Amino acid sequence: MDRDALGAFLLRRRGALQPEDVGLPRGRGHRTSGLRREEVAALSHMSPDYYARLERGTGPQPSEQMIASIAQGLHLALGERDHLFRLAGHQPPVGPPSGDHISPGLLRILDRLGDTPAEVTSELGETLRQTPLGVALTGDTAGLTGLERSIGYRWFTDAGSRRLYADEDHEFLSRLWVSGLRDVATRRGPGSRARRIVDELLEVSDEFRAVWDHHEIGLRPRASKHFVHPELGDLHLTCQTLVDPEQSHYLLVYTAAPGTESHEKLQLLSVIGSQPLG
Repeated sequence: MDRDALGAFLLRRRGALQPEDVGLPRGRGHRTSGLRREEVAALSHMSPDYYARLERGTGPQPSEQMIASIAQGLHLALGERDHLFRLAGHQPPVGPPSGDHISPGLLRILDRLGDTPAEVTSELGETLRQTPLGVALTGDTAGLTGLERSIGYRWFTDAGSRRLYADEDHEFLSRLWVSGLRDVATRRGPGSRARRIVDELLEVSDEFRAVWDHHEIGLRPRASKHFVHPELGDLHLTCQTLVDPEQSHYLLVYTAAPGTESHEKLQLLSVIGSQPLG
């Protein structure tokens, strides 16, 4: 670990960002050039004191998880992320093209969607980041771990995951998730996360095995989504998708046509957030 170089790099990257670059409001008293240490710490999900010690070169060696969180909080590109790992005495992550590190460009777009349900997902349907309204719509799926991170896995192992979707769409969604898993598992090959999910579902889910045996491939999501929110009921939303081909990430943005009941419900959702109406 090169503490001095790590601290200098963090300081330089922090100074290059403004609050509006990372979706934060600029406070009236914000005179600092770049982000405050407290702001970077909040974006990186760690205490301000811990981050400050890293920047001063007096902190302990951060874990790989901490470095990954800082890299995402500072909106680092992949090359910058890998450099940060090496300065901290770790090898950069090596894995399939679809990792957890979201590109700065995609993050900048997501940061500007504070009043819209949106999320960034991996090719396996793993939620990597959500807007607050995205959490209010679908729940905090970015906080899941293990195989349950994948919506395709949850669909066949957790009955509760289906309550958010209209009953008449369940049959199609089962086929959709299986088709998607087949595609990714074929492209990524043995030993991949996709193949691990498929093997596990073949073991535990009769429904998955039945759909898998149809060998359906290339099924595409429908643009219109029929959600059933626990507080607001039916919402008919349009899903627009932006693709990051380098990382195989997808930015999903959910909107409703103005003047519709679903549009009014989305406005109400922005008021109540994820708090139950009761």
